[in-house]
Amino acid sequence: MRTFSNFYRLRPFFQVVCLLLLLAVLATPTAWSASGEPPAEDSSRPEDEPLPQVDAKTRGLERREGLLIFYVDRNQGKIWLELPAPGGPEGEILQLIYVEGLTTGLGSNPVGLDRGQISDSKLLRLRRLGPKVFFEEVNLDFRATSGDSNERRAAAQSFANSVIWGQEIAALDGDGRSLVDFTSFIVRDAHKVRNTLRETGQGVFDLDPMRSAVDLERCLAFPDNVELEAVLTFAGDEPGPEVQATAPTSTAITLVQHHSFIRLPDDGYQPRRFDPRIGLGAVKFRDYAAGLDESPDRRWLRRHRLQKVDPSAAVSPAVEPLVYYVDRGIPEPIRSAVLEGARWWAEAFTAAGFEDAYRVELMPADVDPLDARYHVIQWVHRATRGWSYGGGVIDPRTGEILKGHVILGSLRVRQDRLLFEGLTGTDKTGSGSADDPIQLALARIRQLSAHEVGHTLGIGHNFAASTYGGRASVMDYPAPLVRVTEDGELDFSSAYGVGVGAWDIHTIRYGYTEFAPGVDEETALEELVRQGIADGLVFVADDDARPPGSSDSRGNLWDNGDDPVAALETALAVRRIALRGFDERRVLPGTPLAELEEVLAPVYFHHRYQLDAAVKEIGGMEYNYALRGDGQWATRRVSGDRQRRALAAILGILSPAELDIPETVLELLAPRPFEYPVHRELFASSTTPAFDALGAARTAADQVLLVLLQPQRLGRLADFHRRDPELPSVDEVLAAIIGAAFPEVVGESVRHAALRQVVQRAVVDRMIALAAGIEARPRLRAHLEHALRGLHGRLTATSADTAHETALAFDIERFLERGQGSAEPFTGPPADPPPGSPIGAPPDLAGCSWMH
Repeated sequence: MRTFSNFYRLRPFFQVVCLLLLLAVLATPTAWSASGEPPAEDSSRPEDEPLPQVDAKTRGLERREGLLIFYVDRNQGKIWLELPAPGGPEGEILQLIYVEGLTTGLGSNPVGLDRGQISDSKLLRLRRLGPKVFFEEVNLDFRATSGDSNERRAAAQSFANSVIWGQEIAALDGDGRSLVDFTSFIVRDAHKVRNTLRETGQGVFDLDPMRSAVDLERCLAFPDNVELEAVLTFAGDEPGPEVQATAPTSTAITLVQHHSFIRLPDDGYQPRRFDPRIGLGAVKFRDYAAGLDESPDRRWLRRHRLQKVDPSAAVSPAVEPLVYYVDRGIPEPIRSAVLEGARWWAEAFTAAGFEDAYRVELMPADVDPLDARYHVIQWVHRATRGWSYGGGVIDPRTGEILKGHVILGSLRVRQDRLLFEGLTGTDKTGSGSADDPIQLALARIRQLSAHEVGHTLGIGHNFAASTYGGRASVMDYPAPLVRVTEDGELDFSSAYGVGVGAWDIHTIRYGYTEFAPGVDEETALEELVRQGIADGLVFVADDDARPPGSSDSRGNLWDNGDDPVAALETALAVRRIALRGFDERRVLPGTPLAELEEVLAPVYFHHRYQLDAAVKEIGGMEYNYALRGDGQWATRRVSGDRQRRALAAILGILSPAELDIPETVLELLAPRPFEYPVHRELFASSTTPAFDALGAARTAADQVLLVLLQPQRLGRLADFHRRDPELPSVDEVLAAIIGAAFPEVVGESVRHAALRQVVQRAVVDRMIALAAGIEARPRLRAHLEHALRGLHGRLTATSADTAHETALAFDIERFLERGQGSAEPFTGPPADPPPGSPIGAPPDLAGCSWMH
């Protein structure tokens, strides 16, 4: 009793002690922040206690010396970074180029966290301020390229830099040499994986410190670069569908992150000016040292440093050739095709005056693809098909390309094979003949390999190159050129081009020619450009080809030929032949017939990209990237005859005969069998388990209406007709659409009548949605409302009234009463088609290169 009684009297004292201990524990930084960054190490010490010497602090640790010196602490799993004494202004120690990326990926194209993905190149300034070391990204968007230090300082101090990491010094020598714990820099979410997962709807994930660590064996030092890696695990409780589909445990995503530090190149590289008439990309910045008689906006080409052994010779070996290495993980025969296609660029460098200056070889077994010393073509797998990319590492100060890096998506070649099996069947698969789907897919991967390497050489897309010169560039997106023979057969003999084209050679000559001593470079470059103009080498870049409202039909993706309407008619003829012959031979023996639907999709929508090209004729305007004094015309409107011819061809797609799928095909489209789930490569269906033929027709019809009733296109029609009454007006185009959808037909079959009703519903919904949308200007809305009023009168006046016509009339009347703001279709939006480009769905970046 006495013991219990004494404890009871002392209980308030123990409560206070416990409370103080709890507060102390809570104040200790044991957890990482929600942003996934590790806390700074508590290095507090008495003010009068000196820091240890570097050698004392690193005694017994493994030293690795190269561009940077660091020490491996295996017991603690740490990397200690040794830094020399500051020698520059503001405590500057040195400057480096920094790039981070992913050694391993998630495997999801929509999310985009791919194997081999790397960041933009950054210029880092390492500084020591008092007891801390900072890694500071230098702002290169605003600078002064002046010899006057005062001008340079004024520009630098006018805009913010970004300190991306800081750490307290752990050891310091009398000569200024210091040591910092570098672990938290390596083990952090530098690639912004957490943000990417959240922004793509995959849930909230945080970096888990207990499941993340430096990979000490993958931290390597070389004379001109340092490569570091860490295993990072991101944990989340509510993973999204893409994570669930790719990660074995969807609440834990483990990736390997890579860091590269690269020595600044010497001053031997000479930047070359950008020219908008040439398809080489640029680094851009505002130069506040520019004179008042010139623009302060500077653009310097992205290109490799390539110098002749003998600058005076017309053709000379290179001082240091470009050597690209192909991933050993690519299986044969694809690997050989990739090697062959990448080697096409040797011809262009020969034309630029270099002998054996460009080579492509198989990657040595011990090379890390992310090692900054190597140009690589890397093979990347994903759960679904998607884009390939060409980029790399540059000196952000000058635009000099230091490392070319290609990512080739592995499923692309398989999708190409499927496309050709849909057109010609599988009987020739593996035969080696001209119409063998495997050989055709290999021809495409050769072109793709050359295309992506072209991006790593600094070249952007030229989406006009398929319209002249027999495919003038591998930097276009090529549709397979399939012809129809006189006896109605499909001819695949010229499906894809071979070798680089005239535009590619022209562009390499501009970017890489080293002119002989005494030659004025600016004059010589201008002569090159003007020769290309004289030779008809047309250039149309991404921003003038990709947007739905773009107007120049010379610039288009996945098209063929200089006549987009004739090419559309050919594509539709190919589609009809393929649909008529579509049978179970479109899949390999032993394949479930349900998989015919995946093959049918690219056949049924075979014309979709040629449609995009042909529609640009309507309200069309061609234009050049003309400069004052270069002799080029600036703009020219497409003639009325061309516009009306395109309109007639496009509206022909809306005919029931064009939209119908043969009964012999529909009878083959079986439901999905056991363990074959529905996926994105299939048509949407409101008639499951049966195939939704009317839904497919609605989607195809809506593709036509979506591009025809595009606000910018209609706006151009109105303005161009005002300026030239011989050109089609908005009213003429709307009347043609309504006339094609609501013709006077007698004795139409029930089968085709139902398809025509699908088209009519699509027309009414699209016109209402556009007229009610906030993007419709008052003048354009007036044209649409006028057309809808006329259609309403026609529907209500008909003597053969049907439920379908009554519903259309009611919806039009309801819209006209409600007016602007009622943008939703009254029957719900049509289903999206299965993915197309890149024969795959585009990511937000909508491109395959540096140029997006």
